[in-house]
Amino acid sequence: MSSTKLPYERLAFLEMLTFWMGEVRNKDLETQFGITRQQAYKDFALHQRLHPAHLIKLDKACYGFADDRQPQYFHGGLDEFLVWLETGHFALSHPLPNTCAARLELPERNISRRIIATLVKAIHQHARVEVNYVSLSNPENEGRIFSPHSLVKAGTRFHVRGYCEKSQGFRDLVLSRFRGEAEIEGPSPHSIDKDEAWQTSVTLILSPDPRLSPAQRDVLANDYQMKNGTLHIKTRAALADYLLREMQVNIKYLDGKPEAQQLVLVNRDDVKQWLFNS
Repeated sequence: MSSTKLPYERLAFLEMLTFWMGEVRNKDLETQFGITRQQAYKDFALHQRLHPAHLIKLDKACYGFADDRQPQYFHGGLDEFLVWLETGHFALSHPLPNTCAARLELPERNISRRIIATLVKAIHQHARVEVNYVSLSNPENEGRIFSPHSLVKAGTRFHVRGYCEKSQGFRDLVLSRFRGEAEIEGPSPHSIDKDEAWQTSVTLILSPDPRLSPAQRDVLANDYQMKNGTLHIKTRAALADYLLREMQVNIKYLDGKPEAQQLVLVNRDDVKQWLFNS
């Protein structure tokens, strides 16, 4: 078969699902691309013929991805997978030759695809998982029972939000800090509806640091398309602190230089209950 005839997008999609979700079925391709069952079957057969050691048949119509192989068509990462989970949109990018644009490539954190697959399955099943987790404050491996409800990209890091039975509350666990395997432990009573910070919307009001000169404040007002010198950003309360960090807003702004700080949080008292170190 000529390389120009290969269904690259469908092959990349099936690799993405097997790599990050642990399994893919004919039905997934049928639903995503509006193709027939016969065409989906042909796509799987084609991938197996071209790369016989990559896909592992789990049952009649379900495939997994071999541990010692890497995708051949899907060259994205967890970010692209989360975009698909959130929006259902999948598009295979085709970098143009001699392009006049570039993107800063940051190093990816080490995130286990097996952990991701189990977390996604637990979210869909509204289940608890038993996991091993480390942190900077507690670098020793420790077990936790966690009820995940959402995978989140917060700036340059990824975390999962859910109910932690050790902490007795909804928490964020950094995905690169899981260790070993995760196991589903049955139904969870801690649903996403009970996560107050996740269900609450807040508006962060930002303005240029008042210590800047009027001309400097005008520069920032134009940068961020401010109206009457303020920028209003609506977000989930659970994500407010991450947003402020990404925008380099120090809620104790007098601690820093105004040229570095640039923006300040105007309505700190209204949202401080949702901030980590308010």
